[in-house]
Amino acid sequence: MLKKTTLFAVLVLSAFACTQKSEVPKVDFKVDYEKFTLDNGLDVILHVDKSDPVVAVALTAHVGSAREVEGRTGFAHLFEHLLFLESENLGKGGLDKMSARIGGSGANGSTSRDRTNYFQTVPNDALEKMIWAEADKLGWFINTVTDPVLAKEKQVVKNEKRQSGDNQPYGHTSYVIDKNLYPEDHPYNWQVIGSLEDLQNATLQDVKDFFNRWYVPNNVTLTIAGDFDPEQAKAWVKKYFDEIPAGEPVKPLSPRPGKVAATKKLYHEDNFARVPALTLTWPTVEQYSADAYALDVLSNYLSRGKSAPLNQVLVENKKLTSGVGMFNSTSELAGQLQISVRAFADKDLDEVLTAIEEGLVKFEKEGISQKDLERIKAGQETGFYNSLSSVLGKGFQLAQYNIFANDPGFISKDIENILAVTTEDVMNVYNKYIKGKNYIATSFVPKGQKDLALEGSEKAEVVEEKIIEGAEEDFDPKIAATYEKTPSTFDRSKEPPSGETPEVKTPEVWQESLENGLKVYGIESKEVPLVQLNIVIDGGQLLDDPNKGGVANLMAQMMTKGTASKTTAQLEEAIEQLGASIRVSASTESINISVNTLKRNYNAVIDLVEEILLEPRWDITEFELAKQAVIARIRQQEASPNSVAQNAYNRLIYGEGNIRAQNILGTAESVNEITIDDLKKYYENYISPSVAKMHVVGDINTVSVMTSLRDLNSKWEAKAVDIPTYDPPAKPAESTVYFFDVPDAKQSVLNFGYPALAVTDEDYYPATVMNYILGGGGFASRLTQELREEKGYTYGIRSGFSGSKTKGAFTISSGVRTNVSYESAQLVKDILANYGNTYTEKDLETTKSFMIKSGARAFETAGAKLNMLENMSEYGWTADYVKERQQIVKDMTVEEIQRLSKEFLDPEKMIWLVVGDAKTQLNKMEQLGFGKPVLINKTSGPEKK
Repeated sequence: MLKKTTLFAVLVLSAFACTQKSEVPKVDFKVDYEKFTLDNGLDVILHVDKSDPVVAVALTAHVGSAREVEGRTGFAHLFEHLLFLESENLGKGGLDKMSARIGGSGANGSTSRDRTNYFQTVPNDALEKMIWAEADKLGWFINTVTDPVLAKEKQVVKNEKRQSGDNQPYGHTSYVIDKNLYPEDHPYNWQVIGSLEDLQNATLQDVKDFFNRWYVPNNVTLTIAGDFDPEQAKAWVKKYFDEIPAGEPVKPLSPRPGKVAATKKLYHEDNFARVPALTLTWPTVEQYSADAYALDVLSNYLSRGKSAPLNQVLVENKKLTSGVGMFNSTSELAGQLQISVRAFADKDLDEVLTAIEEGLVKFEKEGISQKDLERIKAGQETGFYNSLSSVLGKGFQLAQYNIFANDPGFISKDIENILAVTTEDVMNVYNKYIKGKNYIATSFVPKGQKDLALEGSEKAEVVEEKIIEGAEEDFDPKIAATYEKTPSTFDRSKEPPSGETPEVKTPEVWQESLENGLKVYGIESKEVPLVQLNIVIDGGQLLDDPNKGGVANLMAQMMTKGTASKTTAQLEEAIEQLGASIRVSASTESINISVNTLKRNYNAVIDLVEEILLEPRWDITEFELAKQAVIARIRQQEASPNSVAQNAYNRLIYGEGNIRAQNILGTAESVNEITIDDLKKYYENYISPSVAKMHVVGDINTVSVMTSLRDLNSKWEAKAVDIPTYDPPAKPAESTVYFFDVPDAKQSVLNFGYPALAVTDEDYYPATVMNYILGGGGFASRLTQELREEKGYTYGIRSGFSGSKTKGAFTISSGVRTNVSYESAQLVKDILANYGNTYTEKDLETTKSFMIKSGARAFETAGAKLNMLENMSEYGWTADYVKERQQIVKDMTVEEIQRLSKEFLDPEKMIWLVVGDAKTQLNKMEQLGFGKPVLINKTSGPEKK
């Protein structure tokens, strides 16, 4: 009944020089897998990884927007949504409800031009349930899709399109490019998400026909990766999938590159843009083509880093922008290479184009050196390992190669191709695809500034949605579908039992400290030959002068702009030559140094971290460039409704006099006033091991880590650092609606909440448990069920408690369709008011099941382990704090949930912030019953000096 091959992919990775003098030995790295195919054509790939008691299951269909036709676009993405809602045997809520019960990571999916996948990581006792559920989606689903269900999900997808594109600056860029890069009959001519008109016009029969054609076993790959018994898994796959009939044969599409007969220049006046943006796009080749690998290197070399030709001309010499983006995007049928520049305010994009051309000429003359090539390859190697650091990551890669390279074992060939690129290859692809070739140029400029667009540009055709009150059709998605059930050889309505409950494996943690006060926490993990670490230095924005905001952020940026012995370019080159990344950033409460490196290069990377930490260069030219870049970011935030909402909300939560109310970037005025002496003063007074912690996770032991820190111990001198404290913000005595006007916004951004709890408060974690069913549990939450699943008002809504050692906010946040702003807020108000009284034993059972079972996933990734160490060092928790939290969940009662909801979910004492179109929505918000809404543009926007 099944065809079987047992294989493994062995990766023999070429070594790169750790230094200029020596080469490291070759490294063998393998991903074992087993592939078999059912008689109905379903490909199944198994990968066993016993490192954590979890298993990732992914169902990948070889169908994306490329299988659609003009006028019927967005169907593949629509099914990414529909397949989670219901199937004949899972019932309403389908996989989402089951995910909550079994402690899964949350069922999710993604759609590209060429494939759609559905995936989740679960405790390994739920594997049979997942196989049963995935089979039900494939063979027992389509009958449950009704007109009301389709109508509701159309609204959800429309909200996603508004949130990800239409309501964002430059959100229509890809639409304009693809419409002009690919002919009308090319399957990449339209966007993956489709058009709003096509979605609205789609009939139930259209949707069913699309499903029955493409979502069939012979067009699907099932991947299972993690800690499981492969023989048992094969038996379950056969049991649940074997009787699903094959579909019609699927004919592969042939590669077909984009076509640009003559260079075409287009412009669009963007409602949300504050600075002009230029994008140049050339057609290239499909994925896994020999040229695609060289194009990746070319893009990297031309645009990334201080020495990149485009960076040197546009950023360093001409000071037109703070950065240049360039990437080669490849898909199954074609590829496209893009150069993107968001210029500084009021810059003419013709100047930007001239500068790009100068940068390309510079590359033509100088080419790429072998040393630079090896530097880029080293980074690609590290990125390759990072992509395989979770069982889900391994599963994704195996499915990708199976579908698009016809071989899961292509994982080895892929890295060989990456490492085989030569300097000649890079120059060849430049000459073949870029030099003298036609391209699409898009100029996206602020409203009223079309004179900044490229000379000779035509107006781009962009479909701008008009939000009309009451335009959406009514629907009731609760109406049960009536249909004749799809037959089966056994009773599929019974959910399979759980397996043996996995024990939560708390990683073994080691703790040490240096004589200078630096505390060191570590976990040894040998899954991949990588080491990840961070150094957290307490203070951050809290140490800024409230009258000169932005110093901590700028200081952090400058720490990677060279050292005493290295220029910025030399430091970047030294880091990248080791295939590493070292980033320094500022947060509200700390300065953070984050490092990712290959195990073999750890010691050399630590030497660079030491240099960065102890010997900053303080280059005045770099400082001025950094200031320009920050001011540009501030201006761009002013154009983003989400950023506007977050900045305004912080101001409302924390109030005047609390630095947490300020944007960590500062204001354009405060940044202009900052001097390099301000940064030096911050560094000299506050960067101390006495307030620092280091966390290390990866393939390295305690002795190796502590030995590597000897110099840091002797050279980094401790000093006393007094971190300011602020009075905790007060909870509002009564609710008020605040409105920030973004004219013609397609969505309203909602932030509702109040100052609530510190992480260290006794009720913090119990309140988090209480919040799970409200808005912390994804599709298990009431907010999602009522605003998204029942009403179609939003793409997503969430709630949660944030905090640290000091009090943080409880927040409900969402982006909703503009014309239901009031209706959404009123529904949230009702849910809050009734939450405690309507909370049931079943709700508690779902909460307990998820929060206890999900402990099996608590430490799977390096990031999760780092987070564990950070919690231990920050709050003084033991390594068993996850188990201690599980006990809190086990002891929770409905009565305690009701007490917590009464204390922490009072809708009458909250801040209700709406960022949207005031001319249509402001007055309606008074109906919430919290008085006349307060318009806050002059106190929370860029007008606030």
